[in-house]
Amino acid sequence: MRYSGPVDGFILAGGQSRRMGRDKAMLLFRGKPLITHAIETLRALDLDPRICGCRSDLAGFAPVVPDRIPGCGPLGGIEAALSITESDLNLFLPVDLPDLPRSFLQWMMARAENSGAIATIPSCGGRMQPLCAIYHRSLAAGLRQALESGHYKVMAALCAAAASLGESMDVFQVESVASALLPGVWPGEPALRHWFRNLNAPADLEIAIHATGGNACNPIS
Repeated sequence: MRYSGPVDGFILAGGQSRRMGRDKAMLLFRGKPLITHAIETLRALDLDPRICGCRSDLAGFAPVVPDRIPGCGPLGGIEAALSITESDLNLFLPVDLPDLPRSFLQWMMARAENSGAIATIPSCGGRMQPLCAIYHRSLAAGLRQALESGHYKVMAALCAAAASLGESMDVFQVESVASALLPGVWPGEPALRHWFRNLNAPADLEIAIHATGGNACNPIS
């Protein structure tokens, strides 16, 4: 598959934050709301961020792309973004991954551009990370079909959509790639095992703050 034009960047921020008990997007972490961390990460990659979800309250931070089919979880946000983007490749970043290095996302964009895969999805600690991935816009129709059929599981919908197009997905193990890279390509801190640590509950926030020496105001690497 051939790619053309720039990459678009989207932040998945449509979750209801039930386990956290308060809005994660506006949760202060290291002195700034998580939504600000995510926006700054995408802007540092020369992307113009947009926010996925029925979140008109976040429009002051960046343009919002509302779900076309509300109440379907993150799959609804991904489908909505791929339905309106004008770019072949689209980077998705969850709002609650503040320790994910920008250099990793830059590397993943280059991998997606070079591989020609319709989807580029990292796996870390044995868990696939389909909410932090790069997708070709041609997946939109297949994802819409899944939503309309009431199937909201992200990986299952992606696999079906890719198969319907006769395309393959690039699912790679982050640890294996890291062991093969030259030193300095990706940062040593924070440790790789923390990159995909979601801040889903108050305990997750406390652990993340403790991991940085109790300082909630340190800038992200």
